[in-house]
Amino acid sequence: MRPRSVAIVGISARPGSAGQVILQSLEVNSFKGDIHLIGRSAEAIDGRPVLKSPDELPEGVDLAVFTLPAGGVREAIEACARRKVGSAMVFAAGFAETGDHATQDAVTKIARTAGLAVVGPNCLGVTNNVDGMTLHMLFAREAQRGVADGVAFVGQSGGLLGHFQRATDGRGLPLTYVISTGNEAGLETTDFVEFLADDRSTRVIALYTEQIRRPAEFLAACRRARAAGKPIVLMQAGRGAKARKAAQSHTGALIGDFATMQTQVEDAGAIVVPTMDEMMDLVEILVRYPTPPAKGPGILTASGAYVGLTNDFAEEVGLELPELEPATLKKVGEVLPAYGSYGNPLDVTAGFSPDSLPVVVKTLIDDPNVGMLFISFPISYAAVVRAFNKGMADSPKPKVMVALGDTWQLAPDIMQAVNESPAVFSRSSDRMLRAIALYTRYGRLLARARLSARPAPLPGLPPIGKGTQPEWRGKQVLRAAGVRVPEGELARTADEAAAVAKRVGYPVALKAQAAALSHKTEAGGVILNLADEAALRAVWDTMTANIKRAAPDVTLEGALVEKMSPKGIELMVGAKRDPGWGPVLLLGLGGIWVEALGDVQVLPANADEAQIAEALGKLRSAKLLTGVRGAAPADIEAVARVAMAIGRLIQTVPEIAEIEINPLMVHAKGQGATALDALIVSGQ
Repeated sequence: MRPRSVAIVGISARPGSAGQVILQSLEVNSFKGDIHLIGRSAEAIDGRPVLKSPDELPEGVDLAVFTLPAGGVREAIEACARRKVGSAMVFAAGFAETGDHATQDAVTKIARTAGLAVVGPNCLGVTNNVDGMTLHMLFAREAQRGVADGVAFVGQSGGLLGHFQRATDGRGLPLTYVISTGNEAGLETTDFVEFLADDRSTRVIALYTEQIRRPAEFLAACRRARAAGKPIVLMQAGRGAKARKAAQSHTGALIGDFATMQTQVEDAGAIVVPTMDEMMDLVEILVRYPTPPAKGPGILTASGAYVGLTNDFAEEVGLELPELEPATLKKVGEVLPAYGSYGNPLDVTAGFSPDSLPVVVKTLIDDPNVGMLFISFPISYAAVVRAFNKGMADSPKPKVMVALGDTWQLAPDIMQAVNESPAVFSRSSDRMLRAIALYTRYGRLLARARLSARPAPLPGLPPIGKGTQPEWRGKQVLRAAGVRVPEGELARTADEAAAVAKRVGYPVALKAQAAALSHKTEAGGVILNLADEAALRAVWDTMTANIKRAAPDVTLEGALVEKMSPKGIELMVGAKRDPGWGPVLLLGLGGIWVEALGDVQVLPANADEAQIAEALGKLRSAKLLTGVRGAAPADIEAVARVAMAIGRLIQTVPEIAEIEINPLMVHAKGQGATALDALIVSGQ
């Protein structure tokens, strides 16, 4: 990022070639260090001698910029390693993104062995507006110098970075760095996040990735940035199958589970955004106001229709609109028309007096329930903007202002008042509502992250064997973790089964038990509602025969005899340990529906009761939990307790790779929840 000497490897005498562009970039930015040229030209270029090979370089050059084709990169990297070059930037394409993993892997191995930091291949270069340097293969551009409190963009797509750079310039935002990482054969996004977390000039870090190769180190870098008070906004390809395929063809990435990645990244202190527009809108707000509030906005408008539409749209994008304090409503009611009906959003009506706007704005933004201010208003006069500015001037809370009217041109004096405003300005209310939804959600994520702590191990857990555990062993673990399971016991004979049933009370369920028996019901190994001993004994031999016929290689350990549980809502509560991203919680509709509908929410393993309740509310099947057709509401608190117990297990027992309770029978509010089935898979 700050080389004291640069070698251009592969320069030619042809004007406009990549090597010539790099040389011009160094010159236009008044580079003070040594410049070395390596190429085939027999004559000097720009008055500088041309070396035939990197082997002719003096030892310890800081940076070698490779402007030669892919076929020559490996040999040149080896030569640079011999000359103890510190770093290399490789523009050439034609490596892993086109299927040539072998050559890219060889470059990686050479570089790591030599301690040579490589950015690329298949990258476009870097812009450094802090120290005043641009190294970009397509154009020579004079960099800014001394930029502070800005945003840095890091991405695997040079084209997308170009869009973000132009968008940032167009919005007048300070831009510290633009870093194209390409295929990341050496340096990766994680390395640059670590650099930017410590960089005093950068306030916001924006990332575009197609694969995060070292998840644990990346999460640590995100936490480091969070500790430094620097927001990270991440956009990653790969939410769908087509996107994953495109990403693989672009940079040779192998995408993992997107939901798991998003959950863990956001728990570590970043926010994941889905689109380029939301990336830029959120970045702009964060550059102005880098500490997002956990509370939602107070919204000011002058349209009853906008109030209704905003309430609908806020619900759609997950934006929480706080209720205003009675004192706030009383004060605004004193200066606004008496016929108005006031709330949040606050409609000043068409009969407002311009003199009332400063009071209304100040009262709204000062409400303790409000985390920020959002004004969406049909602005026809500069005096209106100046009134807004006066009302918000004394508040440190974030502010966003939209002039409704789409692309209708605003008068110069209006724009002058806008430029004097502390508010982020836009012409699109919908875009800003989406951005504010992300912004305040980010605030809630950061607030929760500050409160979370790693739980203590659970005492008294039974030993966990290797591989898939039979249900009865899984339930022993759950019981020790504080999860309610049906009263019952493993029986190995019909006589033992009858004794267990007599003790727990009829009716009972009979469930075949073997670690290798993953689908007991389909194999005829689950028989419910056995009313008495005669019925139990009658089906014992039938059950064992069913298993022998369906799974002849399975050896039964016996059958679990359990008291039948009361009816309720069936949910799935589980956890899995991703080999890269670590443990996460999963919540969904239970039974066969979790697979059929894919209605699942993913949460951090350390999720608290509020997060779990919020996730349950996001399920498409959430209405079932609130009581449908006269049914009592389900015991959400009990579900949260079970989920937190599962989260504690997966966090504190490293040998557990997967836990699943399906179904968890959730009873009426106040009556708890019962784990009717249990699957635990050990990875050790």
